[in-house]
Amino acid sequence: MDHIDEEKIREIGRLLPSLEIDYPRLEQAVQQMLDAFGENPKRHGLQHTPERVARMYGELLSGYREDPIAMVNDAIFEVTYDEMVIIRDIEFFSLCEHHMLPFMGRAHVAYIPNGCVIGLSKIPRIVDLFARRLQVQERMTRQIADMLNALLTPRGVAVVVEGLHLCSMMRGVRKHDARMTTSAMLGAFRNNLATREEFLDNISRGATPMRF
Repeated sequence: MDHIDEEKIREIGRLLPSLEIDYPRLEQAVQQMLDAFGENPKRHGLQHTPERVARMYGELLSGYREDPIAMVNDAIFEVTYDEMVIIRDIEFFSLCEHHMLPFMGRAHVAYIPNGCVIGLSKIPRIVDLFARRLQVQERMTRQIADMLNALLTPRGVAVVVEGLHLCSMMRGVRKHDARMTTSAMLGAFRNNLATREEFLDNISRGATPMRF
C-alpha cells in the first residue's frame, strides 16, 4: 500500500481513534430516558436495559473507531485487468442521524481497475465502515465511493445504495414501502454513459426485493 495517501484515507474515513464510548455515561443517559418516559428503570425487565443499550451502541457505532488502513491490511494487489468489477447486494444497517432510528438496505459497488484490485471481502468492510455510525444515506454513498477511489485510483467508481428508513416507516408519513436510492459516480462511470448503463443494467438484472 505504498502508493496510497494514508492521511487522505483516514481523513475520508473520519477515523476517531481517541474517542472511546463513555459506557457509564451512556448507561446513565438511558436510565434518565426511561425515567422521562415514565417507566421504572428498577423493574425486573429494565434492570439491565441501560447496560444492554450502551453495548448495542458500541457495536452499531463501531465505524468511527475502525482504522481503514488496518482494515484493508495490504489486500490491494497488482493485476492486469481493466474490465468492470461489481459487488452487488451488500447488506448494511445504519442509524439515521436525525432520529437515531435504523435504516437498512443494500449497496451495489463497482470499479474499473487501473493496475490494481482490492480483496473481495474488503468492499463490504468499507460499506460497514461508513454504515456503522450516525449517518444520512446520501453522505454514506459518497463516502464509500471516495474511499474506494482513494485506495485504488481506478478508472472509475460507482456506488448505488437502496435504503429503507424506519424514521419514515414508523413515524411521520408512515410509508412502509417507500425506499430511497442514492448514487455516486466517479471517473468513467460519470463521464461515459455506456459504462454507467452497463453497471446499472448489471445491478438491476435479477434484482430481488429487500426484506428485513
